[in-house]
Amino acid sequence: MTDSRFDLAVCIGRFQIFHNGQLALVRLALSVAPRCVVVLGSAHQARSPRNPLTWRERAEMIRLALPEADRERVRFVPVRDFYHGQRWVQAVHALVEAEWVQQSEAPIRSARIALVGHHKDATSAYLNDFPTWTLCALARQHGELHASDLRRNYFSSPTDALEATLAALIEHVPPSTTQFLRAWAQLPAYADIAYEWRQLAEEKAKWASAPYPPVFVTVDAVVRCADHVLLIQRGRSPGKGLWAIPGGFIDTRETTYQSTLRELEEETSLRLLPQDMAHALRAAHLFDHPDRSQRGRVLTHAHYFDLGARRLPDIQAADDAMAARWVPVSELVEMEAQFHDDHFHILDYFLGLT
Repeated sequence: MTDSRFDLAVCIGRFQIFHNGQLALVRLALSVAPRCVVVLGSAHQARSPRNPLTWRERAEMIRLALPEADRERVRFVPVRDFYHGQRWVQAVHALVEAEWVQQSEAPIRSARIALVGHHKDATSAYLNDFPTWTLCALARQHGELHASDLRRNYFSSPTDALEATLAALIEHVPPSTTQFLRAWAQLPAYADIAYEWRQLAEEKAKWASAPYPPVFVTVDAVVRCADHVLLIQRGRSPGKGLWAIPGGFIDTRETTYQSTLRELEEETSLRLLPQDMAHALRAAHLFDHPDRSQRGRVLTHAHYFDLGARRLPDIQAADDAMAARWVPVSELVEMEAQFHDDHFHILDYFLGLT
């Protein structure tokens, strides 16, 4: 039953994995408006321990948790992580407006829109980015777990203990989510994500005794030539098998530029004269979003080189790359879901893909 205080309610989240606290948000949205738009963040990304489920899988998980009568009142729209606050807010506005236009003849400026959410930590800062919408805040739910805790329990569980793990989640997730997770664990993706989870956990354990959480510094090389860009396919976790920009950790006795050239040659065997690379350098940018890397807090200095309209230089995968390839720029958007971490968005920054 809705009291129709608003024409439309909006819920924004990643919903990896959908739990009772998030279900309460959707229920609140449906109680204050006849229709609800659920904006699914981190869409179009490769599967990873942080983003194991596609946006369509998450939409189905949410839909199954609702009474059948309410399912028709909810629309799901995906939004990518732009790692740029203003672009992301504009994208969300555009998606919500598109949904409104499909279902109403009135202009959206006349619509009474509710933004349903609750302040839990720094990740809730987005609730302040939509001043023209009315915030309907939900109090924190008793006994609520973060989705990251649910993912840790789900993917760190031994295969023969999966049922026990799912049983322990009963108080925290809708019954339909438990059924969904049971079925999803039969897919090959579950084993792949569980392996990545263990690898990352082992890596983070090495830094557990550090007095402060570690902050890593890396470098990446975006190399363009004749409307192609140079990519490598990662040969080890995290992101094994995914496409990435050549790069790696900075050396303690190198500048970021020197480390970029070294990593580029080590991973792709690209050997050009230093003056040629210096002449081709077009821009450099620091990418420092807190959630950009699976490893944790990683700042990367990306350098953009344009070699112009010349023959593609010879390359060969080396070091920890299983493959190196010149990829047409026109194909990059279709490959978005095959990229490691935020590498598609680094390419987007320099090449204007979206």
